[in-house]
Amino acid sequence: MSAENGRQAWATEARATIVLAWPLILTNLAQTAMTATDVVLMGWLGAEALAAGALGSNLYFATMIFGLGLTTATAPMIARELGRKGHSVRDVRRTVRQGLWAAVLVAVPILTILWNSEAILLAMGQAPHLAVQAGHYVRALEWSVVPFFFYLVLRSFISALERPLWALAISVAAVGVNAVAAWALIFGRLGLPAMDLTGAGIATTFSDALMFAALAAVLHADRKFRRYHLFGRFWRADWPRLRELWRLGLPIAATLVFEVAVFNASTFLMGLIGEASIAAHSIALQIASLSFMVPLGLSQAATVRVGRAYGAHDNDGIRRAGWTAFAMGTGFMAMMALLMILIPRTLVGVFLDLDAPANAPVIDLAMSFLLLAAIFQLADGGQAVAAGMLRGLHDTRVPMIFAALGYWGVGLVLGLGLAFGLKLGGIGIWIGLAAGLIVVALLLVSRWLRREKLGLLAPGR
Repeated sequence: MSAENGRQAWATEARATIVLAWPLILTNLAQTAMTATDVVLMGWLGAEALAAGALGSNLYFATMIFGLGLTTATAPMIARELGRKGHSVRDVRRTVRQGLWAAVLVAVPILTILWNSEAILLAMGQAPHLAVQAGHYVRALEWSVVPFFFYLVLRSFISALERPLWALAISVAAVGVNAVAAWALIFGRLGLPAMDLTGAGIATTFSDALMFAALAAVLHADRKFRRYHLFGRFWRADWPRLRELWRLGLPIAATLVFEVAVFNASTFLMGLIGEASIAAHSIALQIASLSFMVPLGLSQAATVRVGRAYGAHDNDGIRRAGWTAFAMGTGFMAMMALLMILIPRTLVGVFLDLDAPANAPVIDLAMSFLLLAAIFQLADGGQAVAAGMLRGLHDTRVPMIFAALGYWGVGLVLGLGLAFGLKLGGIGIWIGLAAGLIVVALLLVSRWLRREKLGLLAPGR
């Protein structure tokens, strides 16, 4: 009977994880599809526009990701509170409001940095004509930061309540809006002026603002959400809760910066190698990013499921929630690795015309990069889900150190040595990225196993 009950508990957890994770996964895919759509449209403008857009978007994400990490700290805080007290309203409201406050506070320095994108790219040694185009693109794109952070806080709220379908519906609608708006503004369709890369930035800003407005409207209209009164007396400070959010969120933000910034740094390094390398890198990275959305969604689900069990002081529930999401994430990435090995040319063909002779150097490089991306798929999925598992336990500081050591101490240093020391070019950079991801994955899983072995999962244990 005990074995049967154990199997039922694992099956129940698997169902709960899938029910929570699949809308989160599709929401992440929809949001990534917005960026992928912009990349495809930039590719239609030519390799130069694609390279400039890659530089601009990577600088944008290098700064924006810090605020993303900070604001998503609301999810484990809300999940723990709901695990402790299922009908909590006041504490959940306090966390959401201070998440919105944190979004405003962190946006100010981000906007200041992004306004000077052209000068920053020139200081990094990027080609002047690419820096100018990228600067125009980012100045239109940066205004999406505040509405996007607000949307993330509200999405964390409904995810912690295990009702993520509204965010999915809104994100899918935003993909269509962004695609039409970007196409019209980039190429001058539907009576609008042709604005090239600037048009792509305006379209994304409009789409992000629309997502926040739509989700806020849902929270106001839905009776189960409305009882939290999230926007009432928004101006009132709650300093203890704000400090708690920053204490938990800063290590998450730093972890994401270490991870994303090493990929952004790789893009800037590709710019020093050549336009073909940076264009190919952008395509391969976009494909890898799309596959990463599945373990990322499972990581978000693991944070909520582990966080609820953590608040309830349920060690067995914590273990089931963590390992269930981990198995699903790594299993999916194994399948994606197989696809990258078997059909790399087909995947690259989504972004470039395979029959155009001018695209041949980019296509060959992109296929080589995809084969290396296949190598680190399992590690990428494992580190993403393991990080989410530990965030559910409010364990964020040690994973931050692991990220710094793995991504920068191993990944970037090795990539630089291989790319410029041994003259392997872009291949060397991708080998470094793979090595960094593998190191971080091993460290995070060992951290979870150690906590499990020592009985340090639930509070007070």
